[in-house]
Amino acid sequence: MNKKIVSLASLVLVSAMLLSACSGISAFSQSANPLNIAQAASQSTTVATQSSSGTTTTASQASSSNTASQPPAQITGNSQLLAAYESTMESIYSTVSPDVVNIMVLVPASGNSTQNFPGFNNNNNNQTPQYSQALGSGFFWDTNGNIVTNNHVVDGATKIEVTTSDGTTVPATIVGQDPYSDLAVIKVSLPASEIHPVNMGDSTQVKVGEIAIAIGNPYGFEGSMSVGNISGLGRELPSSQVDQTSGATYSIPDVIQTDASINPGTSGGVLVNIEGQVMGVTSAIESNSGSSSGVGFAIPAEIVSKVVPSLISSGSYSHPYLGISGTDMNPDLAQAMNLPSNTRGALIEQVSPGGPAANANLQGSNTTVTINGVQGTVGGDIITAIDGQTMNNMSDIIAYLAIHAQVGQTVALTILRDGKTQTVSVTLGSRPSQ
Repeated sequence: MNKKIVSLASLVLVSAMLLSACSGISAFSQSANPLNIAQAASQSTTVATQSSSGTTTTASQASSSNTASQPPAQITGNSQLLAAYESTMESIYSTVSPDVVNIMVLVPASGNSTQNFPGFNNNNNNQTPQYSQALGSGFFWDTNGNIVTNNHVVDGATKIEVTTSDGTTVPATIVGQDPYSDLAVIKVSLPASEIHPVNMGDSTQVKVGEIAIAIGNPYGFEGSMSVGNISGLGRELPSSQVDQTSGATYSIPDVIQTDASINPGTSGGVLVNIEGQVMGVTSAIESNSGSSSGVGFAIPAEIVSKVVPSLISSGSYSHPYLGISGTDMNPDLAQAMNLPSNTRGALIEQVSPGGPAANANLQGSNTTVTINGVQGTVGGDIITAIDGQTMNNMSDIIAYLAIHAQVGQTVALTILRDGKTQTVSVTLGSRPSQ
């Protein structure tokens, strides 16, 4: 369902306002500069004019009188731009907030493994309760009642209730879960006329510095909105899943970083752009206090749009699996392997037995070295490209597999082995079930 929030003219006004506020440039650059107006007034001649009452008034006095009765041009212009900006924010909120819901869950107190995620409050009573209540956010995906949220919000829940923006509270059931991407779909039974699905955007077009708007339910305060900027791209979030062979933690790639306020209870909410399109699902924060510190993270729309349809249709999502753990190349590792110091790529540390990489005879590291006082292994294959696309580090590999690959696909890996470039074909598998 496409929604138009603001016109191009409004966006121009917002941009002009921000420029004016930051640099002091007048909003009306084609009009007389306020400084020049002031100079002209001070330099005006004192030509006398005769009024109808016979009072003599100089041009300088007339200019002063007129200036005093009117606000400066820059203040007037900035006020108009600020009004346009506020109107845009109001329009985004009124359009998007009905899409967002409040989620309350009950989880067994002894089995609550989600307390470290935003949105989960610990019980401070001395008595050990049988259940714990947790709060989160979600948003309508379609008019069938499917709601997207974070997996950590609903995982292990024995009861789920959803409260919509108009105050309606209904029970919900879990449709599908994907702990690898920390996404889940729950479903409610409501008339289609009472459901407002979101408008998904293209997170691949997001740029640092763009306005970011988070809407969710921090601390249970329903329908709260905070505004900030996109402050970083290409971040990684550790998932709750661990590779059983290597012990390495799986990561969520291409995560969006924002300084829009994200607090406990906002997990599963939306991060939207100036057009009201969902750029990501607010999921986590970096904080020592447990509340917003200006560093929040959202799972990108490109991953959400791949995972959610599968959760709705089958209840799960199969992630492409290469079957390696590795680390980023750096000058120290390159020196230890007698390679040029500027060698880039991902060094394979371990190859999972029976996995796709093992079946393609990729080699892990087997030579123990000590670098900067830390012991590690070197000597494995270095992945430098997949299907011709350069891979500078492990993050590039994780992102490529998550976004551009699928289970059963055969990809061409460009590797460095013993200093020589080779190409190896690997047929991707599916991540093992936990």
